Amino acid sequence: MHCVTLFRFLWLCHHLYYSQAVPIRKVQDDTKTLTKTIITRINDISHMYSISAKQRVTGLDFIPGLHPFQSLSDMDQTLAIYQQILSSLSSRNMVQISNDLENLRDLLHLLGSLKSCPFEEADGLSALGNLEGVMEASLYSTEVVTLTRLQKSLYNMLQQLDLIHGC
Repeated sequence: MHCVTLFRFLWLCHHLYYSQAVPIRKVQDDTKTLTKTIITRINDISHMYSISAKQRVTGLDFIPGLHPFQSLSDMDQTLAIYQQILSSLSSRNMVQISNDLENLRDLLHLLGSLKSCPFEEADGLSALGNLEGVMEASLYSTEVVTLTRLQKSLYNMLQQLDLIHGC
């Protein structure tokens, strides 16, 4: 009986000794690759360009605008808001992008844990309380504005990932 326990312990020690931690650089590269993939998916949606970016659409102030990210947690919170908005849109493209955002958030969390960064709970989600009412009134505009702003935020995130060394 003791031999079996000892054997299991030695087997576990062997695997722990030879396992390697995921390098931060690899996770950061995967994060950038997925970010570029999402940007490409947004570019592939043809109707994105039928509304001018200069047009002002009222009632969509809850959609995050372009702002510099101060931390990985800030990136995650912004992506959580976009993910919630996109999951409320019924288009097949939106479901795929929403799933990609969830995977991107998981990579940010992994990157944060490798850097020993605490992540705060996404707090901006409460601002989306009347999302259904806005969607009924202007579903198409909501989709276009959301994707346009998300794309700009993702470009900004790509630039900021290399600059954020700490939390």
